[in-house]
Amino acid sequence: MSASDAKTDLRFYLQNARDALLWKLDGLPEYAVRRPATPTGTNLLGLVKHAAGVELGYLGATFGRPPEEPLPWLEEGAEANADMWATADESRAYVLDLYHRAWAHADATIDALPLDTVGRVPWWPEGRDEVTLHHAVVRVIADTHRHAGHADIVRELMDGATGMNRGNDSMPSDDPAWWAEYRGRLELAAAKAAEAAGEAGGGAGGGAPGEGQDT
Repeated sequence: MSASDAKTDLRFYLQNARDALLWKLDGLPEYAVRRPATPTGTNLLGLVKHAAGVELGYLGATFGRPPEEPLPWLEEGAEANADMWATADESRAYVLDLYHRAWAHADATIDALPLDTVGRVPWWPEGRDEVTLHHAVVRVIADTHRHAGHADIVRELMDGATGMNRGNDSMPSDDPAWWAEYRGRLELAAAKAAEAAGEAGGGAGGGAPGEGQDT
């Protein structure tokens, strides 16, 4: 495989992850994209803000191409987790536009430099901060797909919307009855496995055995 072919593959999977993450915000009101959906505060717009910073860091500053605009939430002394949520003053349009600008900045880095180019990650310990562009791109792809997965779950719990990406939801059925029956079988299998393992009450953190099924 040539270097150009490798870049094409990397760019494909990176863009796929970007598009999937943004798609999960479609059609939601302001409160829904910002509200904390887990005990640790995971929220959809915050995931996008975080992803923008990751791209500008690993595929920008690391290779001597820092973003032109300051990102206060990433500067030394910033509040912990400040990149994981959007303040009331940071509009949805601003965060989404920032992410698109981060794409362009990162893509320009990928286009301009050979994959074996060595950069230095500013926030890694000195002496262990070197990374190739190839490694940095793979790291960003992994991080973005991970957060797109978070967004999948948050969105499903929010309004039931599911799917891998626009135009290809990859779901085996759109029939609620099919999913109710499917979930019931999973619940029953989990309860039986817990019983066989000698776990009381169907295991830790689960619902009651047989939940979701007709009794």
